[in-house]
Amino acid sequence: MKHSFKLAILITMILVVPLTFAVAFASTPGPDVRLSNDFPGGGYVSAYTLATGNSYTDATLTECSRSRGRQNEPSVGVDPRNTSVIIGSSNDYCAVYNDGVDANGAPIPSGPIWLGYYRSENDGGSFLSSLVPGYPGDTSPYAALAHIRTASSGDPVIAWDNHGRVFMGSESSDDPAGTKKTFGDVWVARYDNPEGENGNTLNDGKRFVGSEIVAKGTSAPNLLGKFHDKTAIEADRTGGTCDGNVYFAWSRFTGNAGDVSIYFSRSTDHGATWSKPANLSPNIHDVQFPDISITANGNVYVTFRQFAAQGKQPDAIVYAKSTNCGQTFTPPSMVTTITPYDAQDVSDSGGSARDCGDFSNHCQSGYTFFRRDTQVRSTADQKDTTHQYVYMVYDATKPGTEVNTGTTYGSRGSGYGSQSSIYFLRLDGATGVSTTPALINTQSVGHQTFPDINADGGVLHALWWDSRNDPCYSATRPIGNCADRSTVASLDVWAAMSTNKGDAWTGLTSLTDVRSNPNYEQFGGRTVPFAGDYLWVSSVGTFSYGVWTDWRNTVAGVDQREASAEDNDGADVLQCRTLVSGVFTGDTCPRDGGLDQDIYGDLTP
Repeated sequence: MKHSFKLAILITMILVVPLTFAVAFASTPGPDVRLSNDFPGGGYVSAYTLATGNSYTDATLTECSRSRGRQNEPSVGVDPRNTSVIIGSSNDYCAVYNDGVDANGAPIPSGPIWLGYYRSENDGGSFLSSLVPGYPGDTSPYAALAHIRTASSGDPVIAWDNHGRVFMGSESSDDPAGTKKTFGDVWVARYDNPEGENGNTLNDGKRFVGSEIVAKGTSAPNLLGKFHDKTAIEADRTGGTCDGNVYFAWSRFTGNAGDVSIYFSRSTDHGATWSKPANLSPNIHDVQFPDISITANGNVYVTFRQFAAQGKQPDAIVYAKSTNCGQTFTPPSMVTTITPYDAQDVSDSGGSARDCGDFSNHCQSGYTFFRRDTQVRSTADQKDTTHQYVYMVYDATKPGTEVNTGTTYGSRGSGYGSQSSIYFLRLDGATGVSTTPALINTQSVGHQTFPDINADGGVLHALWWDSRNDPCYSATRPIGNCADRSTVASLDVWAAMSTNKGDAWTGLTSLTDVRSNPNYEQFGGRTVPFAGDYLWVSSVGTFSYGVWTDWRNTVAGVDQREASAEDNDGADVLQCRTLVSGVFTGDTCPRDGGLDQDIYGDLTP
């Protein structure tokens, strides 16, 4: 979801040690599979019907079955008891236009953004699409089990325990009464096997048990209260004294104060109740992007990015550690400083901008691009009883690639660009010593961003977005932007694996069958792109599945509000507007493909 934060720039250098690839450029593991089936012939099914077989539908599900809408920020979880079962989610906008039409016949975009629930029982070969219960308009028997208070939801995260339960975390904001208040809560939904823990594992994670609030925000317009965001979740599957615990972390924003902290809560009763949130970063000014890892002895690690702050702290990766099942944590420790890649520009009004498009979102550089910032993702192998390793990946500036851009666009400050690459490091939680950050892949051209990593059974799986095949690539420009300010299909998803704890990576593979243009202007009233903030990979041993945001089904078009020669960026999408009394109407054809942003997945090496 969209929340602003200060972009702080401090030039630091990290040592670069390329990792070895034994195999390169293997073929994609399988056909790409669509998780979000919001089109006629696809359709959405109630979670209640999926679990019980009893018929139920409503206007929201009907709209989701035809909307050809937007989905982004996907997450995925492979059932550790049965890899045939895979659960995915995303910010799902499929019901946004479920609120009638205005006087000009334009569908009104005031419906909910919610968490998708996408279920596969055939190793990811196909998915049934649904929504987590509790959305506005849900009157199924499951709706009353959702003990939440908001009308929109996002930032979905997923974790399985080892007993057939799956947990889906969320941040949420809008007031069901329709006011401008933004509650800013975080909550967790939980599903189990309707036959019990000893039932057929093909039914794991199928029955909705309920949703509970982990922490409440403060009601205020425009996110100016206490607002929770940037979620993370993990469950203990070690079989030890902490087995079954569920852990949740997030960033807490505090209005205009400028302070952002990492908070943490735990559940020892399978998500039914949650502990009082604890601040893990009380002495750090600005932190975001938490992730949670659990080692085989039950120790809990929360990693996050620290932002540079007026010379008081550098850009860095930081972690806190718990040795008592998440009850208390050590003070934060720095793993490494980083040289970030934070896309930025100057708006026509002179203010800073993290993304650029048309009209009020136009920037002085003339480029059109989605927001992206350096973040860290982490994992641990809960089956590795020999080590306390925490594995991390992050997308940062590649040293030596910094260059003047000649425009207001930059990644290291306005007018100063660079190439971004994916780095890997391994932290030994027992000693606090980490390996030197190393490139997973030493590509000479293209940007890499939004990495994720998972570890299980001695195997690491990583994936990321990669623009090495961007025909307009330059370190001076955003992804997919050409010198003439046009945009092109530029992003693929790449993946790799390691069987020696990250010392070497094999199976470098492009997963995507179709290259995407991530800069389509589908948000802010068709004025700016948004790709979300992450991709996701989940694995059990050598079996691994990754998911990503995808634009292959987006229908390009013309924005009638623009003069014919005003904007030739190739980022406009199909829309239907007419001039009435000197004012353009809203889009009367939002279901015709201009907003068709989807979630796709594939097996990964």
